[in-house]
Amino acid sequence: MTKTAVIILNWNGLEFLKKFLPSVVKYSLNNGTEICIADNGSTDGSAEWINLNFRDVRLIRLEKNFGFSDGYNRAIEQIDAQYYILLNSDIEVTPGWLEPLISCLDDNPDVASCQPKILSYNRKDHFEYAGAAGGFIDKYGYPLCRGRVITELEKDNGQYDTPADIFWSTGACMAVRSDAWKKCGGFDPEFFAHMEEIDLCWRFHRTGYRVRFVPGSVVYHVGGGALPYNSPFKTFLNFRNSLFLLYKNLPEKYFRRKMLIRMILDGIAAVFFLSKGQFRSVASVWNAHMGFYKRLKKVKAEREIVKTLGCNEPEGLILNKCIVFEFYLRGRRTFQSLTKKP
Repeated sequence: MTKTAVIILNWNGLEFLKKFLPSVVKYSLNNGTEICIADNGSTDGSAEWINLNFRDVRLIRLEKNFGFSDGYNRAIEQIDAQYYILLNSDIEVTPGWLEPLISCLDDNPDVASCQPKILSYNRKDHFEYAGAAGGFIDKYGYPLCRGRVITELEKDNGQYDTPADIFWSTGACMAVRSDAWKKCGGFDPEFFAHMEEIDLCWRFHRTGYRVRFVPGSVVYHVGGGALPYNSPFKTFLNFRNSLFLLYKNLPEKYFRRKMLIRMILDGIAAVFFLSKGQFRSVASVWNAHMGFYKRLKKVKAEREIVKTLGCNEPEGLILNKCIVFEFYLRGRRTFQSLTKKP
């Protein structure tokens, strides 16, 4: 068994691999670390380029694009390691990025997953959307991060440089204990992409594990590499997968009420998109709800499986607020303003 495997899931990301894989190899390929590229059925010559230029990198070829969720599941089935480091292809790593993540898992056997500080590749003094300084959710399932609320990205002034427990670690760069991954079932393939890591981390918490932010590790993320932020398909996935997330994981005591309120909030979002003439976004919200109902029988079965994992609730890691209300109506646009006590 390898101690650590850095796994990059690639789908037609040849240009990103050319730009960023050399730094991953330079700063990771030591101390028994294996670097794996899981190619998700690319057609841009990615696999051939890797074989020609990086013989020390293991290439796992998947026959088609299984999405982020099942692509990683299928790749990890072929990897024997104590720790998995899931890394996006559009990330620039830095010297010493790996050691703090491994040390966190080594020193804390109750930590299932951890993430580094994620800064923007294009604005290196600002946090990046996908993960920033650690993820949280509000009471209706809207994700946010220390350093990113809705669309507002904070400048990194060292305000989040203390290690901390978080609700979710970002799939852009997350270190995962293989035993916890297997115990909790890995990513849910139904998600395809987006929010699958939040779903998995919720299961980690249920079973009594913790999730951590490790500021001693820093990486730079381009973001929107495989799916642009303004993509209607991305909007569809975010809305549909939010419903999957809540339906699977909400405790019974407020399950029905919060599901109903979230659906009402989605309707309000659709009206907002309509008022802005964003008709493709309106269609994405509608299709997301139809997609949720289409898969409801399967999601119900998954909810029953989740119940068997445990009943631990992560105290203080789910904000007892609606960040949509706080952001748009009260003007609270930083994590610190949302969480400060009156």
